[in-house]
Amino acid sequence: MIKMGLLILVALFFPKAAVAQCPVCVVTVGGGLILADKMGIDTLLVSIWIAGLNTAISFMIADKIKKPGIWKNGYLWSFIFLATALGYVYWTGQAGAGKNLWGIDKSLLGMSIGTVIMFGAVQLDKFIRSKRDGKVLFYYQKVIIPLLGLLLATIIFNFLV
Repeated sequence: MIKMGLLILVALFFPKAAVAQCPVCVVTVGGGLILADKMGIDTLLVSIWIAGLNTAISFMIADKIKKPGIWKNGYLWSFIFLATALGYVYWTGQAGAGKNLWGIDKSLLGMSIGTVIMFGAVQLDKFIRSKRDGKVLFYYQKVIIPLLGLLLATIIFNFLV
């Protein structure tokens, strides 16, 4: 018991630095879908959140790029991440196999829905800021709007699947 307590204290005060890169996130897509499938969580619901994560990372990358040009476009990065994630789940055989809703593969449908929601959230945030001279309507607006959109979509599609 004492050893476990010491181990927890060491882990809390001396955490190992995480060096996550985008390819790691893409590989996690496949692992996350497998884990969610084994836990009984529908692929469509997981795919919505995967697309949300990919889109958030895409816009973060675009913001970090200092040189203006095509690579500073968050939408472009989002489509690259979407294509990469979908390519991975199809390549590993996690997509398809009777996992369809309305005749569309649940991975494709979920990631498309999640991406569209995140694009809408980005636009809504920009719209609110444009009407308020660049100021937010509420604290953490840029985080809360996408989370509420993804949560609402998850609740709606949870009842549909």
